[in-house]
Amino acid sequence: MLYYLFTWLQEHMHIPGAGLFQYISFRTAMAVIVSLIITTVYGSRLIRALHNRQVGETIRDLGLEGEQKKAGTPTMGGLIIIGGILIPTLLFAKIDNIYVMIMIITTIWMGAIGFLDDYIKVFKKNKEGLAGRFKIIGQVGLGALIAFTMYFHPDIVVRQQVSNPTSMKAVEIMTDTQTGEKYYAENVKSTKTNIPFYKNNEFDYAKVLAMFGLNSKMATFFVFLFVVVFIVAAVSNGANITDGIDGLATGTSAIIGITLAILAYVSGNVIFSDYLNIMYIPNSGELVIFAGAFVGACTGFLWYNAYPAQVFMGDTGSLAIGGIIAAFAILIRKELLIPILCGIFLLENLSVILQVSYFKYTKKKYGEGRRIFLMSPLHHHYQKKGYHESKIVMRFFIVSITLAILTIVTLKIR
Repeated sequence: MLYYLFTWLQEHMHIPGAGLFQYISFRTAMAVIVSLIITTVYGSRLIRALHNRQVGETIRDLGLEGEQKKAGTPTMGGLIIIGGILIPTLLFAKIDNIYVMIMIITTIWMGAIGFLDDYIKVFKKNKEGLAGRFKIIGQVGLGALIAFTMYFHPDIVVRQQVSNPTSMKAVEIMTDTQTGEKYYAENVKSTKTNIPFYKNNEFDYAKVLAMFGLNSKMATFFVFLFVVVFIVAAVSNGANITDGIDGLATGTSAIIGITLAILAYVSGNVIFSDYLNIMYIPNSGELVIFAGAFVGACTGFLWYNAYPAQVFMGDTGSLAIGGIIAAFAILIRKELLIPILCGIFLLENLSVILQVSYFKYTKKKYGEGRRIFLMSPLHHHYQKKGYHESKIVMRFFIVSITLAILTIVTLKIR
């Protein structure tokens, strides 16, 4: 909203400094600062309110050291994160931008599912919370909404090199920064995405079916729909599972958010995208402001969530940040980088799948279930081995930073 106000002031009142709001970098910095203020200053007030209303976490006895000390710690702190994301985004981003709209909807949508789950656990005293099938329905619904919007909305396009322009209004004459050659570039609807470690750095979902002789647009859409729904469900569940010890999911998400901000900036900047030879996505640069608010919210929440945690985010926060990361990566067409960027979430997910699958297999074959890990998810395995929470979290952060750097490096390694 402030973008529109200061744009009007610059055009009509010529107020000095109003032009700063034209710059994405300035608005991103302001989004980070405001988000940090909201989450740190007003976060403490929300924690006190949750504590006064006895909105405390019920701790299951898993036989882990120090777990019973956490009983009664305020939960549903994800509301702090959601507020820290939405308020700066509404203040500093162009809210009529389709990419920003999708991210706002994603935040509210997944936050609402998580809030309902926490509400049932805390106020209805049902430890199971929201039934798993309803969570899946919510995740599938969001994935379908994102897929439909990306596939059919006229403002979601990519710029591609063309030899025979179809509309002179949408065409620009570009210069290749590597060779200096001139070429036509046009904004077109496309199912292409970026793929790591590949020469041309592009992959088209339509080619998945073309090899089987299927070239229908509807068939291509269903492939795209399946991929988007799977990613949204996988990443949101991965974030949810990772949120098992103090500060782990929050700090990891902040690292991922910084990486996504960098990827969004280069993808939404015609000069950088041309230099890096990656897909240019017009108008997606506004997502950097949302990413700034996301990083600020996660960092501010970590102030209270680091060991020993004063508040837990609950499913309100974990499902929301997982959905945000998935949707953001899909919108900037970097979803195939998720296995690298979100490697911590992937490992946590896989540890649970492998543990459960192996236990069932050995129980059926030998009559006694056996385990790969001392406990899953993976962070509990290290707790069982005697590592302190803080050490586990710090080492996971180091791995996450390494994966984030590798993700950025893939822009040049092909």
